[in-house]
Parts: sequence; structure tokens; C-alpha cells
Amino acid sequence: MRRFDFVTLKLFISVADEGRLTAAAEREHLALAAVSKRISDLEVLVGAKLLYRRPRGVELTPAGQAFLHHARRILDNIERLHAELSEYGEGVRGHVRIHSNTSAIIAFLPQDLSAFSRLYPEIKIDLQERVSSEIVAAVRDGLTDIGIFAGHVAAPDLQRLSYRRDRLVLMTPKGHPLAERESIAFSEALEFDFVGLQQDASVQSLLNEQANMTGKALRMRIQVRSFDAICRMIHHGMGVGVLPEQAIYRDLGDLQLKSIPLSDSWAQHELVIGIRRYATLPVTARHLVDHLVGDSAHSVLIED
Repeated sequence: MRRFDFVTLKLFISVADEGRLTAAAEREHLALAAVSKRISDLEVLVGAKLLYRRPRGVELTPAGQAFLHHARRILDNIERLHAELSEYGEGVRGHVRIHSNTSAIIAFLPQDLSAFSRLYPEIKIDLQERVSSEIVAAVRDGLTDIGIFAGHVAAPDLQRLSYRRDRLVLMTPKGHPLAERESIAFSEALEFDFVGLQQDASVQSLLNEQANMTGKALRMRIQVRSFDAICRMIHHGMGVGVLPEQAIYRDLGDLQLKSIPLSDSWAQHELVIGIRRYATLPVTARHLVDHLVGDSAHSVLIED
């Protein structure tokens, strides 16, 4: 196994992406015969068939699927190693990777990361926005150091630390039949059309689950990819929606909207920090975790 070379790993990924040896050869600027030989030698080296040869191309075998997963991770780690070492040469002394959901990025991280950067100007922060389910997988697979996601999302094998709390509110247009309510149960809003996020977003999954528990259907009229778009759709009378209160854009003052706190206990919205193990984090990542959670940095919130 130690005889793998990065050229062959990159070539195998190209074959998997293209589905044809000819296309992979063109993509990697290699002769077709050279590609075929490298793949055959690779199969001999691993002792398993990695590709099914079909008349119109190739398909991955189960062993090939497993090999592809690890090949991508190896090359990703090599690229990150190169990037981090080059940053040391440029005077940047650390690098932390964070994946976060939209709620935290809008409501809390701008202030927290700005304060951290003032304390540790040598540390570079790589922040990527993802839905909560993707964040959990990325932390587990080592693709990010720190994940920030919704507290109700299952995260087996991760340590979870409390980050921030928010509450979910029902957003309606002004003049809507519910707009004058001081608070409302989620079930009372289910007779109206909803505007929401894509199905894999944690808030959307929570709303679907709670609607099912009431025995009513969540009538989704439109699904979009941002809280901003939800607010604008609601403003134009396309439905109502549920958003974290702190994530509502403050620069939408031109919109005629009303926010109504949900009275349901589950509407207390928690954000957590997920890590594989605090003790094994890079020192730079530990500094950031400590900064984000304060004195509770070493106390595990939940072990799934």
C-alpha cells in the first residue's frame, strides 16, 4: 500500500469522475495506454478489482467506491498540507477549518471571529457554509476541525459543546391573519402555505418532523436557499415561514414583515460546536474553540 503515488490516485479520481478511460486520459494529458496500465497495476497492487469495464465506459466496483473515498481524502489532505506550509512561509502561523450552518454565520460568527482575529492575527480561518447534516459528516471524516450546527441534529461519536441559543419565530407579512398575535403554537400556522429552505437544511427537517407529530402536513409552497430569500417571498405574500430570530436580516427594513415567537418548547433553538476530540485538535483549533465557548470549553454538552 505504501507504493501508491499521487499521480495514480489523481488519475483514478479522474476515471471515476469521467466514467471513461479515454476522457480521463484527455483530462490528465496522458496516453490511453498509460492510463489503462496504471489502473491495471493499481488493481494488482491493492489485490482487488476496482472497475467494471463496460462497452460504453467503466463503473466502480464496491472496492473501487471505497478506494475513491480514501483517494479523495488523501489528496485533499495533501493540498491542505501544501497550503498551510506555504502560509507559514508567508508569516501565517496557523490555520483553522470551520464548517457552519447559515444561522450561526449570520447571527453570531461575524462578531466572534472578528474578536478572535484581533487576539490571534497569525491564525487564518477557513470558514465554509454548509447544512447541519453535511457539517456533522465533515467533522467525522476529518474534512474540518470544527463544526457549528443545530443542536437537535444527531452527531454520533462527536463531542458537542454549547455555543449559542436562539429562538424560532414565525414570519408573516404585515396584514396577515396571524400578524397581530403576540405568540403562537406552530400547529396553528399549519393551515397556511409555507416558504422554507431546501429539505436537507436542519430547520426544515425540524419543521417537517414537528408537523408530522401533529398529524398535519406542512404545506410547502416555495423552497429557497437563504433566509434572505424566505423573507422576501413572505413580504410578497407567498406564504409564512419559520426562522431563527437572530438570523433575520437587519437590513430588510424595507420589507413589511412581522415576527411572532413560537410558543413550542422545541422552538428554543440551540447551536452547538462539534469536534471529534478536544485533546486531539490542533493547538490553533483549540484556541478557537476556547474563544467560542468561553469557560465551558472542556465540558462536553452531549455524547450521542
